Amino acid sequence: MSTPDPSNAETLPTPEEPGLWQNVQFRIYLGTTALAGNAASIQQLLLSWLMVGILLLPADQVGIIQALIGIPGILLMLWGGASADKTDSRSLLIWVYATSWLFPMALFFADRIDLLNIWTVALFGVAMGTALFFSNPAQQAILNRIAGSHVQRGVTAATAMQFLVQILGLIIAGQMETIGVGFVLIVQSISLVLGAIAVTWIKPLPVNPKPERRSTMAVMLEGFKAAYENKTIFHTLIVTFTSGIFNAGAFMTALPFIVKRAYDGDALGLATIMIVFYLGATISNVIQFWIMPLARPGFWFLAMQFTRIIILFFVWIQPGWFALMAVLFAWGLNMGVTTNLSRALVQESAEQAYLARVLSVYNLGMLGSMPIGALIIGFIIEAFGTMNAMVPAMIVSAALCVYGFLFTGLAKYRSPGFERA
Repeated sequence: MSTPDPSNAETLPTPEEPGLWQNVQFRIYLGTTALAGNAASIQQLLLSWLMVGILLLPADQVGIIQALIGIPGILLMLWGGASADKTDSRSLLIWVYATSWLFPMALFFADRIDLLNIWTVALFGVAMGTALFFSNPAQQAILNRIAGSHVQRGVTAATAMQFLVQILGLIIAGQMETIGVGFVLIVQSISLVLGAIAVTWIKPLPVNPKPERRSTMAVMLEGFKAAYENKTIFHTLIVTFTSGIFNAGAFMTALPFIVKRAYDGDALGLATIMIVFYLGATISNVIQFWIMPLARPGFWFLAMQFTRIIILFFVWIQPGWFALMAVLFAWGLNMGVTTNLSRALVQESAEQAYLARVLSVYNLGMLGSMPIGALIIGFIIEAFGTMNAMVPAMIVSAALCVYGFLFTGLAKYRSPGFERA
């Protein structure tokens, strides 16, 4: 049986061909997603607990540092999207993964010589965040070429894999107070090296022998224009960005302080409830994979904004520890749906020629909201109390639900293949 040409998105795979799991290139892609995702998940908990649990920084200072750490990578993400559309996304990923393993090793040696402080941690955060953000559009753009007509299910499987390895990374990073920060950093480095090797097994795409001689800025601006002109993508970005400020901001910034201050927990406690959260997200994506494609993904994307209000309310009232884990599991189920459907809406709506650039704008909105959220949530925690960081998120979720149903066409959007149904 011949292998489909990965350079031709329209032939990968046709509805008559075997599904995604029989596609060798897709399985390799999931492997690269797992390895890079493991490094990213270690980064998430490691960075938070280094500041909150080891350096014992106040919430408003942590918010400022998280914002400063995220800005360079978010800005370079647009460049990464433009580069991925102009060149072979595969080569870009190999280059990023093959160099970024040096950053955790640098912090490892800093820890060995007792230089683990706010400056070394912040520099490490900037370097790793920049590398991961820059490579994100390229990694996602490759999926469309491999999954072909099965974009919704491909996105769902890739998202489920990311959440699954998120759990593995949290298990490893959650042991840092027992096995040491250095060991965790070594595992992160190894994941990136293996990720670079795995990407080499993805077939390269043919590079245009006569590349367009245009500035990178012009190419980047075309991505913004394409995202704005497609109203499905535009409104999805608005909802994702606004939600991310207060929901992702509350999760990333408030959760470590909730564990530390409200429940007197440690790194393992933080890892435990984050594992429960991502377990919920993984399960929701597994369920979505088997029921997809959805005819009206936009409707369910907006409906999840409403259900999140109830979830955040139960976090806000500070339940018992085991009840909190149940609520975090429900939050993970909810986030697994919204994250997957927002990305699927963008990927199946974007034109192939602008895909990586549109995805970079999408990621700019999703990830760019986090530094803003870190600043706001950090201030709210110190000014109004740790648990009150949930209140703005409840209000914003309600407002986004109203906005989405009344003022956008997302609820009426029908996925390709269902337009005539």
